[in-house]
Amino acid sequence: MRKEVWFGLSIMALVVFGVFFLMPPPSEMTNGHLGLLMLALIVVAIMLGFPTAFTLMGMGVLFTWLAYRSQSPDLAVRQTLDLMVQRTYSVMSNDVLISIPLFVFMGYLVERANLIDRLFKSLHLAMARVPGSLAVATIVTCAIFATATGIVGAVVTLMGLLAFPAMLKAGYNIRLSAGAITAGGCLGILIPPSVLLIVYGATAGVSVVKLYAGAFFPGIMLTALYVGYVVVVAKLRPDYAPPLSAEDRKVTLPPTSQAIVAGGRNNVISGLLGAMKGRRNAAVPMRVLLSQLFVGLLPALAFVLVMGALYRVVTAPPAVIEAGVVEMGVDAQEQGGADDDKGGLAEPPAESGLTEPAAENGGPAVVTPAPAPALDNRPMERTAPDASAAAQEAGPSEPAPSGYWIAFGILLAALLAFYAFFTFARLEIFKMLLGSFFPLALLIVAVLGTIVFGLATPSEAAAMGSLGGLLLAAAYRRLNYSVLRESVYLTAKTSAMVCWLFVGSSIFSAAFALLGGQEVINAWVISMDLTPLQFMILAQIIIFLLGWPLEWTEIIVIFMPIFVPLLAHFNVDPLFFGLLVALNLQTAFLSPPVAMAAFYLKGVSPPHVTLNQIFLGMLPFMAIQVVALVLLYMFPAIGLWLPEVLYK
Repeated sequence: MRKEVWFGLSIMALVVFGVFFLMPPPSEMTNGHLGLLMLALIVVAIMLGFPTAFTLMGMGVLFTWLAYRSQSPDLAVRQTLDLMVQRTYSVMSNDVLISIPLFVFMGYLVERANLIDRLFKSLHLAMARVPGSLAVATIVTCAIFATATGIVGAVVTLMGLLAFPAMLKAGYNIRLSAGAITAGGCLGILIPPSVLLIVYGATAGVSVVKLYAGAFFPGIMLTALYVGYVVVVAKLRPDYAPPLSAEDRKVTLPPTSQAIVAGGRNNVISGLLGAMKGRRNAAVPMRVLLSQLFVGLLPALAFVLVMGALYRVVTAPPAVIEAGVVEMGVDAQEQGGADDDKGGLAEPPAESGLTEPAAENGGPAVVTPAPAPALDNRPMERTAPDASAAAQEAGPSEPAPSGYWIAFGILLAALLAFYAFFTFARLEIFKMLLGSFFPLALLIVAVLGTIVFGLATPSEAAAMGSLGGLLLAAAYRRLNYSVLRESVYLTAKTSAMVCWLFVGSSIFSAAFALLGGQEVINAWVISMDLTPLQFMILAQIIIFLLGWPLEWTEIIVIFMPIFVPLLAHFNVDPLFFGLLVALNLQTAFLSPPVAMAAFYLKGVSPPHVTLNQIFLGMLPFMAIQVVALVLLYMFPAIGLWLPEVLYK
């Protein structure tokens, strides 16, 4: 029998033994004990391989009937059926869940647009001089593609087919290569638009928009830690990640670029400008030169546009609101009152109508008489300020702060350094990035930007992302009936699984609450007299251990309704707790024996790569996840700064 089966059976035996050892005799058993028994039985049933959603529903219905039967046996069946209908309807009417099929559909379309091949190749060439460049390019590709798809299995499988053979051919260590692919593929669990965050937000009642904003920097931090680990290993152990040969770093130039380079100028800008005049232009059409020059100047154009927009923002004059009606609560000094220090609420003078602020030369305010309005019972309406008048009254522009000029100087120096070493080979790599990285980046920024900045709800942004996925697939000539049919089928299958999980979880949670299981756990945890730090450590350890036998969907829908009611007692922000859980739950895909990422990779690996080698390769990256978890807890601003800035 396989080791994984023995491990699973051992876990189940411990659960069953613990339940029957800790449970009181049947004569003393209460409904709360039945709730704990239900919780233990659901874990055992899932580990035995029963479908999670229908196991939750069946167990929930059975124990709901037991709970109602103990109160009113005649109405038990009717009340149980009513509860099933109400819980199912509440899931169907949940607006947050609408975004799940749309995001999944976008992911499947992007996956089938054949972008990942181009993306990996371009990033591999762009990072050719970085130690461990293939593994670094793999992690970055996984992070970008996971952001666009959020489908762990798809990312790991595709990178296993694309990057794993390339790294093995280059002499990379098997464990390092496997760890980079599996850890990078799991980043889609944390980085928005993550389905996990949507499920947690719907379960815990936390804003999905704030969760997306909060998970942005922790995702970048974890990716940077992965990349840093690979670079350090490549420097300390060059045999684990040998540098690429000159042949592997070679970029084939088109004939027009070869003609310009043959003239003695390898720099893009000077070479193109020099080729536009004189005898060099004989072999290269002017149209080609202008198009190449436009592509080469795109970074400078982006720099001008971004810094120009930022300059207008930081130097904008303060808005002067010229209201049509003087509001109650205006500062006493503006009303001509004597109490200059308090500046509290003051009523406007009874005889004065519309008033303007005092003149700048210290003269008296100009008072415009107006008839007093008739009193009525309608609420006071606030007159909108006149935009043209406000623009005329606005003062001169503010000087740009020193921070802007420091950033301007740093970025300008980086731009000049970029163009100083901008060869025609790098121009070809840049054009490859334009065709692979920037379309994905534009789609990601458009979807996440509209969500984070409040321009659209997650469902609306997901719909826009689905349209973007269709356009990307069409632009790369991958949109056909077969691709569309397969994407729709897989989307329906995944969405049905998630929705049935929610229905089963809702019924299960209701049964658990009816039996009083939540009160038993709350009383037990509170009786331990834990500090908030101790509670957080205990909760994260439990979630970490649950990641061994269970997947993240089961942990979220079953155990989060148990943890969330305890957060208020320990003054823990549900948003911050959700970020910690999302970071922690990546271990569900990296921890054996149910490390699904390992099985995805093993399915597409060469025969000589064993499952134990993949498991060993994932262990250092699991340790990095623990380090990231500690950093996020020690410095909560990593996850909470952006939501606090955007949603004060």
